[in-house]
Amino acid sequence: MSNPYVPILVLMGVGAVLALGGVGASWILGPRRYNRAKLEAYECGIDPTPHAVGGGRFPIKYYLVAMTFIIFDIEVVFMYPWAVSFGMLGLFGVVSMLTFLALITVPFVYEWRRGGLDWD
Repeated sequence: MSNPYVPILVLMGVGAVLALGGVGASWILGPRRYNRAKLEAYECGIDPTPHAVGGGRFPIKYYLVAMTFIIFDIEVVFMYPWAVSFGMLGLFGVVSMLTFLALITVPFVYEWRRGGLDWD
């Protein structure tokens, strides 16, 4: 019998070849007409400033949006396998998921109190 990991390794190899092939093809076939505007960082048409607007700190709102994504992403990643095998886990599965949800609630409440869920 063959190793069950061989298809996974083949798929990873095909993915690596496609990724590196795409990067290599764009490097070989892509245009090389550089000018000052193309070499600058994209800032939505606004000239970049060395500091935040007004000279203050960077707004925490951006970090809170990122935290929201991370919280819900991690929650879904862990709840999906739990939901699939819910019948086999029994009481241990329920208690462990309730503990996980309680721990996930802490950053969610922090973000809520900091105003991360208020839309301007």
